[in-house]
Amino acid sequence: MSRNNDELQGITLLGNQNTAYGYDYNPALLETFPNKHPENEYLVTFNCPEFTTLCPKTGQPDFGHIIINYIPRDKMVESKSLKLYLFSFRNHGDFHEDCVNIIMKDLVKLMDPRYIEVIGIFMPRGGISIYPFANYGDDEHQEMVRARLLASFRNS
Repeated sequence: MSRNNDELQGITLLGNQNTAYGYDYNPALLETFPNKHPENEYLVTFNCPEFTTLCPKTGQPDFGHIIINYIPRDKMVESKSLKLYLFSFRNHGDFHEDCVNIIMKDLVKLMDPRYIEVIGIFMPRGGISIYPFANYGDDEHQEMVRARLLASFRNS
């Protein structure tokens, strides 16, 4: 059940030895491939422990850990394109909460997943850490949207 050339047609970055690393926010970098198992409801997790962006006020770098969990429908995001997309935030000036919501909205627009959540775990600035959480679900996953949002509240 290998992937055929038609299924890989839209993937241009994976295997490309001349990858250009952009430093400005660019959702056009995101690529998809078909989900071969759309009848199954399963979870895909991406872990990006080296996310970097800029404070919109000071221009100082902010460092964070981004976790993306999603239940695919028909399309899936290709991981190298996701890596380059996340890297494109390097010179993007936005607050942590904005970055997490932008990432989620771009991935919803790209894939139309059944469910997705984006979690940001940012390093402390001025003695305060920020952990934004954004999620989205289709009509069948609204209970999960509420449950995961409530579960993300921290006691410590």
